[in-house]
Amino acid sequence: MIVLSATQIVSGVGVAVGLALSSVVVDELSGSTVISGFAGTATVLGAALLALPTAKASGSGGRRAGLSLAYAAALAGCLISALAISLRTWPLLLAGLVLVGGGSAGSLAARYSATDLSPKGRSARHLSLVVWASTIGSVAGPNLARPTDQIGMRLGLVEKAGPFVFAALAFAVALALIFCLLRPDPLTLARSLNDGPDTGRGPKGTIRTAWQTLRTTPMARRALVMIAVSHTAMVSVMSMTPVKLHHDGSNLDVIGLVISLHIAGMYVLSPVVGWLADKAGKVPVLVLGMALLLGAATLAGTAGHAIWQVTAALVLLGLGWSCGLVAGSALVTESVPLDRRPAVQGLSDLLMNVCGATGTIVAGAIVGMLGYGVLGLVVGIMVALAGIWLTITWRADRS
Repeated sequence: MIVLSATQIVSGVGVAVGLALSSVVVDELSGSTVISGFAGTATVLGAALLALPTAKASGSGGRRAGLSLAYAAALAGCLISALAISLRTWPLLLAGLVLVGGGSAGSLAARYSATDLSPKGRSARHLSLVVWASTIGSVAGPNLARPTDQIGMRLGLVEKAGPFVFAALAFAVALALIFCLLRPDPLTLARSLNDGPDTGRGPKGTIRTAWQTLRTTPMARRALVMIAVSHTAMVSVMSMTPVKLHHDGSNLDVIGLVISLHIAGMYVLSPVVGWLADKAGKVPVLVLGMALLLGAATLAGTAGHAIWQVTAALVLLGLGWSCGLVAGSALVTESVPLDRRPAVQGLSDLLMNVCGATGTIVAGAIVGMLGYGVLGLVVGIMVALAGIWLTITWRADRS
């Protein structure tokens, strides 16, 4: 838990620095608001593409192998992104951002690593503690964008390349922590303590194993849907907020502060969310998350040029995402057997990030053609329908 938490702090810096700048840089290099939405798409798509390889590596070699793969990809992506900014080519930057998505894939996989040895009824709390550890790095990261940019320019780098080089260093430290200190491997140790069969640990058939498990586990299916909806809503609004603020005349300091408060909403209260999910139940917390996301979409859609309202919307957006991720991930973990968890968890991360990537593409088009307010309306309708569906199906099961 200590190693995983320390890694989350360091990698959170790398993820958040890129998060604060990527859409703005793509917007400047391409001159298109619609194309700027592909910055968030590229990162989320990268997290999706690396979800199954990370799960596959974890299934065959343990959590250390999977997490090392994810952070190594993110390290390479940051260096490619810095090169692309120097060459002023946005297609290469988007390619680099796909690999940067490995940082998110690693952070998501790390939360599951925390549950491998959790006692029954405490998985949400253990998961939430590792999620919470991301707070320090993730909140600090966007505010480091301007200082690291200035340092980079003093060292001869072009404007806005420095933060990505700094992010690469952060991922290098995260990789070293996992590779050298995550011993014993939590998944390998959990398997050695488990008397049941281990049909899911092999590297082959990851998707097949996951789908076979989900067919017979309706609660796990619902959890996957709610995770995907929460992530899609969060990424869609968050990815376009820096562009909106930039067009409204806000500088990097203001953008960094708003994104930092959003990330604080995502992580700071996650231990409380985890405790509540274990005590009150995962499904009620998921419904609460949908309500918070609906409030965030309403505030964002009606904000106009009011920075304080955009900020409040982003904080609520983070809180709703936290409820969806923590409660949903714990529900997935508790609903499937240990030997099949890496496969189902990998599929969960794949689906949430594919949906998130799709959401950013649509969000960029909506904001570019119809405005930021319409984006809030569309997201609000989506989360409201998801919350209603979950409530109806859950009550039907209980009756």
